[in-house]
Amino acid sequence: MERELYGRVSQWFDQHRDRMTEDIIRLVKIPSISCPQDSHEAPFGEACRDCLEEMLALGREHGFCTENYGNHVGSIGSEDKDWENMIGFWNHLDVVPVGNQWTYEPFEPVLKEYFLIGRGAQDNKGPAVGILYMMKCLRELNITMKHQLRLFVGCDEERGMEDMEYYTGRYPAPRMSMIADSGFPVCYGEKGILEGSFHGKTPLSDTILELEGGNASNMIPDAACAALKYSAELAEALAAKIKAGEAIADSGYTGMLPTAGNPQKDTQTASKDLPPNMEDGTDSISRITIHTSQEMIRIRATGESRHSAFPEGSVNAIHELMRFLADLAPLPHSDRELFGKLAFLSEEYYGKHTNIGGSDEVSGRTTCAATILGLDHGKVSLHFNIRYIITADRNKLSENLAQTAAENNLAWVAERDSAPNYFPKEHPAVQLLTDLYNELTESSAESFVMGGGTYARKLPRAFAYGVGGMKESEEDRRIKKQLFLPGHGGAHEPDEALNLRLLTEAMKIYTMAVIALNDIEL
Repeated sequence: MERELYGRVSQWFDQHRDRMTEDIIRLVKIPSISCPQDSHEAPFGEACRDCLEEMLALGREHGFCTENYGNHVGSIGSEDKDWENMIGFWNHLDVVPVGNQWTYEPFEPVLKEYFLIGRGAQDNKGPAVGILYMMKCLRELNITMKHQLRLFVGCDEERGMEDMEYYTGRYPAPRMSMIADSGFPVCYGEKGILEGSFHGKTPLSDTILELEGGNASNMIPDAACAALKYSAELAEALAAKIKAGEAIADSGYTGMLPTAGNPQKDTQTASKDLPPNMEDGTDSISRITIHTSQEMIRIRATGESRHSAFPEGSVNAIHELMRFLADLAPLPHSDRELFGKLAFLSEEYYGKHTNIGGSDEVSGRTTCAATILGLDHGKVSLHFNIRYIITADRNKLSENLAQTAAENNLAWVAERDSAPNYFPKEHPAVQLLTDLYNELTESSAESFVMGGGTYARKLPRAFAYGVGGMKESEEDRRIKKQLFLPGHGGAHEPDEALNLRLLTEAMKIYTMAVIALNDIEL
């Protein structure tokens, strides 16, 4: 009976994949980067509001009732709501800033083979539409559900989850919640997220005119820039580094980092400025580009972006820039000394240099990534995104960061601390959903804890389940290699792309999983 039902579900999704793709494209076209504003009508900016309205319109077009909770969160389901017997499915419509090095236009989605390319396609607009179609599939196949199902979508997940704080402070939560913003099978725990910055205590010299790097706290920066006051001594030293192959001269580079609020400009500038021999992402010597004019010298470092919770394989442009400046002899000694300290602090991703490293059996290793560089009235700031293990002592973390700052003549300022999330691994839903995924995919995966943060940490009785982590075929890998440069195509990366074939397969699994939950008491 289960195999027969899986066949019906599979056939339904295969028939609806093209329509599902069209609906995802409608959302990806909207540049919904969360920009908090003092506005009831658009608390996270007009684009986020427009995207929320578009998603709710999709829900109504597919025959569901919708609600808008103060333009922070929306929901799609039946008109009546049985909170004590409800499974809530949570997705987010906001996206991370565009970043640099895009080959395609980030908000003009394009379909290549069965890959949909555009910022937010994978994280998390595609899965949001997928859940809507899962609910529609169950309804159209006349499958009786024991629990009420409802889709929720928010507008501020990537920036700080203020949307969830607004919602949970005013409205009921479902009896159990599942977040489709992870890998399969069940993610029953999430590391804590600590954000803060090291600040210089004294201003840099007047030689340093500008300093900038990174676009978002949860992205490894792929570009960082410095503007220096022109001097013949500096120009001569940089010419020597270019001659030695430590940097590239760029006569066409005319600006600092692209403006985060102007993604169209991001794309065009990044494409123009990327050195040709950087395309393979392997030549660290050529990551520095120098442009000299009569007024100033601009130095740009290029890296490779990843999600800060999963930094493996990335190259941190801030570290590349700090390392280069620390070795630039004509700069004042005090500047070079500070840059050297910042290069050291940003060099690795596991908290060793910041004195907060740790690991446990449940959640693996703490990660600690420098993600945003800035200059305020001459004083440098370096922001860190930290994902700490579930068993960590939060007070000890703060003490160690303050001590690290003091040892480097810096000040540590904590900005946000979101406690770890833990859904009981012993809950019958965890093993049921894990076993179902393994059966349908012929896998032997285990439930897990991750460094990424989802809405699960803001909700009671919540865990993440899919839709990522599906097994790629040889054809998938062949097409990806043709379409994307190394370090492109993933969530938070340039040329973010959604594999529509795998999303369709994932939603078949999701539908069967929700049916299986009929046997579970919430």
